[in-house]
Amino acid sequence: MRAVVARVRSARVVVADETVGALDAPGLLVLLGVHRDDPARGGDAVATMARKLYELRILREEQSCADTGAGLLVVSQFTLHGDTRKGRRPSWSAAAPGPEAERVVDAVVDALRERGATVATGAFGADMAVESVNDGPFTVIVEV
Repeated sequence: MRAVVARVRSARVVVADETVGALDAPGLLVLLGVHRDDPARGGDAVATMARKLYELRILREEQSCADTGAGLLVVSQFTLHGDTRKGRRPSWSAAAPGPEAERVVDAVVDALRERGATVATGAFGADMAVESVNDGPFTVIVEV
């Protein structure tokens, strides 16, 4: 599982001209990619990713969402597992199939909420427009 995490001042996901998820205050925009091997890894990988995201100290003054109550906007992003080493077209074979990836993304969101996080989401599999006002900019990659 791989996440690109950006510290943002605000962010939102729009599908068919409708906002489906938003952060109207500082928090984290999480683009979450599920690898084809992740569903077999089960709850340990999900719990670890949720803990890392919630406790990641990249907000102002080295604080985390757990410290500040800042929200997270989690957006599924299968392209994070695209392989561009050969040719001119990425290969998506490392990404988990849609139904399996959706279960893992939902499990991470549920695990974040169980920790007390405020979580907004995109719409899995939809044609999404993701808007963000990055803070810094400050962006990191988190892998489990």
